[in-house]
Amino acid sequence: MKYPSLFLIIAVMLSANSLFAGSVYIQYYNKDSKSYEFQAKCSGSTYKVVFDASKTSASTIQGSGPCVIETNYGKVELKDGNKIEIKDGKIEIK
Repeated sequence: MKYPSLFLIIAVMLSANSLFAGSVYIQYYNKDSKSYEFQAKCSGSTYKVVFDASKTSASTIQGSGPCVIETNYGKVELKDGNKIEIKDGKIEIK
């Protein structure tokens, strides 16, 4: 029965990889007919995040969370698994 131990080793390696290579996965619904590009700051690094117009989708921001996105309406802190809605350029966590 070498297979169960092999699966266990692979599972541990994948889990360890996700701990070291963190990211913040968010689902979004952009109600506006305009795409938005924001700067996100995660773990001291800055990343570009694009939310496509009139679309429900998901985005992954590299770096461990939480991430802070700065909009014209202030800063929004996003954590892994957040669902957000964008309307009139404002981000609201659902």
